[in-house]
Amino acid sequence: MSHVPHIRLNNGVEMPQLGFGVWQVGNDDANDAVAKALEVGYRAIDTAAVYGNEEGTGKAIADSGIDRDELFITTKLWNDDQGADTTLPAFDASLERLGLDYVDLYLIHWPKPKLNRYVETWKVLEDIAASGRAKAIGVSNFHAQHLTRLLAETDIVPVVNQIELHPNLTQRELKQFNESRGIATEAWSPLASGALLGDPFLTQLAEKYGKSPAQVIIRWHLQDENIVIPKSVTPSRIKENFEVFDFELADADVQAITALHNGARTGSNPDEL
Repeated sequence: MSHVPHIRLNNGVEMPQLGFGVWQVGNDDANDAVAKALEVGYRAIDTAAVYGNEEGTGKAIADSGIDRDELFITTKLWNDDQGADTTLPAFDASLERLGLDYVDLYLIHWPKPKLNRYVETWKVLEDIAASGRAKAIGVSNFHAQHLTRLLAETDIVPVVNQIELHPNLTQRELKQFNESRGIATEAWSPLASGALLGDPFLTQLAEKYGKSPAQVIIRWHLQDENIVIPKSVTPSRIKENFEVFDFELADADVQAITALHNGARTGSNPDEL
């Protein structure tokens, strides 16, 4: 099994730098995909309440026979459940669907600034963290202004900000902001939902390294110090995406991939959702 490097989060918890995501994967497919990912060697799994696949994910975890303390499980609070009175019941429901006593990381899925509930919601996450039922708490899709307010009005600094990040959207400023506050950056849609896999330059680089374009992009994320959670339901690709520890990109190639930035998103802009 490949050795996955770990990132030490600001609360001392160690998180695998490469994980497996199940966004847009149906419940039954999630069971099969997560089972395959665990078999291949992934130990970090990223799901969310809104994905509708926590049960399938949980079943794969239970059936794997892997010790719970070897796994790093993330789930997320959906926007409709934000609020002082609704966050805890939503968290309880996620744990029940997953069949777990605790998660390793619990995230607010979007800041939803128009809803204006993310600060009161975060205070509930702080209580959940204090109870030990989430080993770490963080946010997803937060911009600098959302984080600035959160840090000013609450006690715990998020361990992670999970954002859309790939070579077309390198998020340099937000990454620097996260880093300056001790917040790790985690990349969702790390392959730009597949949009980059046919990119001529990345195809050329893949040939140079004897790897696939997806492997080259994942390797770029790792060398760029992102936590990265590629998703696939295809067993061969799940395996391939994990086989990224037997080569290294030259610095010039890392910089050339970073230069593909054009600001193109595959998902929503957090300020507009």
